[in-house]
Parts: sequence; structure tokens; C-alpha cells
Amino acid sequence: MGSGVVTPRRPGPSARLKLTASYAAFLLVAGLLVLAVVWRFLLHYVPERAGTGEEGFMPGRADLERAFVPVVSWALVLLVVVGVAGGWILAGRMLAPLRLVTTATAAVAAGSLDHRIAMPGRRDEFRDLADGFDAMAARLEAHVAEQQRFAANASHELRTPLSVMRSVLDTARRDPDRDVDEVLARLDAASSRAIELTEALLVLGRADRHSFTPEAVDLSLAAEEVAEEMLPLAEDRGISLEVDAGAAATVGSRALIQQLMTNLVHNGIVHNLPDGGAVSFRTTTAGRPAGPPVNVRTDRRHARIVVENSGPLVDPAIVPTLTERFQRGSTRVHSGHHGTGLGLAIVASIAAAHGARLSIEPRPDGGLRVVVDLPPMAPGS
Repeated sequence: MGSGVVTPRRPGPSARLKLTASYAAFLLVAGLLVLAVVWRFLLHYVPERAGTGEEGFMPGRADLERAFVPVVSWALVLLVVVGVAGGWILAGRMLAPLRLVTTATAAVAAGSLDHRIAMPGRRDEFRDLADGFDAMAARLEAHVAEQQRFAANASHELRTPLSVMRSVLDTARRDPDRDVDEVLARLDAASSRAIELTEALLVLGRADRHSFTPEAVDLSLAAEEVAEEMLPLAEDRGISLEVDAGAAATVGSRALIQQLMTNLVHNGIVHNLPDGGAVSFRTTTAGRPAGPPVNVRTDRRHARIVVENSGPLVDPAIVPTLTERFQRGSTRVHSGHHGTGLGLAIVASIAAAHGARLSIEPRPDGGLRVVVDLPPMAPGS
């Protein structure tokens, strides 16, 4: 990001004054050129000296100059006056849209992110500039609103484990005979939650900023690592984890894509049946995905990640809210795990950063089916 320092500039003539001077100068030069051509044409037929002929008195060039020069002088003065006055009016009309843009820019810079130009009229360069500014201001307003909402939610979420730790310490201080193991266990749980939430926020911020260098990513290898990491959690909760790490490759950040897989599998485990549930996790390649277009070429097979989990029935109406930040499906959470509310939000952000398509659907017999379609490897990569 820039430093926000405005470049110091010395005051200079306004654009309207420059355009007015340009119009007047152009009109004067054009008038002089026309008069020069006329003068040259007249001189060709006028004798150098006056005289008399068959038709009477014939004026010479000196007589022509005495008659022509005053008229030409007044004509040039009139051209300058018309050029300045007309140029000033025309320049003002032409620059009026820019003044609207300048006013809107100042308003947005002062914090009025809801200010819009909404310039009327048919499309031209100025309307394109105004429409582009309005679109930028709308995106900026939405981004700032999202950041403010995110910051407020994050501070609220972090306050909870910190308050718990402070409460535990205060209680232990008042009761020296309190069970030390219990105090340590509660402190460990609260600190673990704070660390988990902080790490999730860092991953989410990294995905939002697209701050990674694209590289070739083998999804099958990443899937095997994620399955090995998640297997103890699944076994601890009595969940069957089925993995099919098929060959598939994409381009992006290996760490973020692996985090996406981890979050999906983790979400499938903790939002499952108390016992006897199952999570299916596979990577594969497929043709062009259905639905909105993604940033992939249609003549090449893209990489796909599919995670399905059993569980209670999910209301289709709440599915679009599952990727919202700090939104927890608390009615589907078991084993005392309440998460950070960022699992699927991180998945959605990572998918967007990689130009992927994310699809979340409730399964007819309960649970969710999540599909992520990632861009394929470029030929020769």
C-alpha cells in the first residue's frame, strides 16, 4: 500500500485556462492562415503601383494595404475575443464532469464511502470514468464494511478465551487450595482456543490478500498428508475416514490448498454424528464444472476436491451462511467442539484466491457434500 502522502505541487494555471488559451490560439492561427492565403491571392492580381487603364483607375499594392490592414487587424482582434470567450465557455462545459469526479474523490477521501457520482447522459470517456469511480467506491465501501465487521467479530471472539483465562486465574488466586490440574486444564483449553482462532485469522488474511507465489500442487500428495493428520481426530470421535487420493494437479499455494483440505475434513469430522459417522475425502480430475464459470480453460480437465460427511439433516436455507465468518452450525456440532466459526470461511476465501468454484450442498440423508473445482495445470508445467 502507498504511504498516503500527497505529492507537493506548485500552483499552476487551471485546465480550463489552458484549454481556453489553446482554443483562442488555434482560432487566431487559423484566421492568420486564411488571411495570408487571401492576401497572397490578391497580391497576385494587383499591380505594384497604381495607374490608369482602359477601365479607369487601378489601385496599387500600397492602396490595397491601406484599405485591407485595418480591417484585418479588427478581424484578428475579434477572432481573439471570440476564441477566448467561446473557449472559456466550451472548456467549462467539457470539464464539468471532471469537477464532479474531483468532488466525489474529495468526499470519498474524507470518509464518505457511500458517495456516488451517478453521472447522467450517454456513454463517453467521462461517463466511463465516473462509472469506474462509482464501482471502485462501491467495492471499497463493501471492503471497509467487511473489515470493520470482521475486526469487531474477531475482537469479540478473542475476548472470550482471554476472559476465561483471566477468570480462572482470579479464581485460583482467591482459592489457593484449588486443584492445580483443573486450573491448568482450563487455561490450556482457553489458550488453545485463542491460538487456534489467531492462526485461523492469519490464514484468512493471507488468503484474502492473495499473498502467495503460484506453484505446481499435487493434490493427491496433499490429500494423503491431510488424511494422516486428521485420522487420529476421526478415530477419537468414532468417525470413519475414507480417502481416495486420485491423481490431480493444480497451480496455487500448496500451504493454502492443504489448509483448505484440512478445514473441509475437520469440518466433516466435528459436524458429524456422535458415533458411527463417516467422512469421504477424495481428489480427482473432471471436466468443466457446472454452474458459474471459473478461471479455467474449458478444453482441459480441472482438479477437483470432494469431501462428504454424514450427520444430521441440514436445512438448505442455512447453507449459503456456512461460509460467512464467525458463523457456526452449532446445532450440528458434537463432542463439545465449537470451532472458531472460520473453517468454511477460510475455505471460501482460499477457493476465491485460486479462482476456484466452491459448491456446498446438503446430502439427502444428512450431512454435507462440498466440491472445490480448482484450475488445471497449464500444458508443459
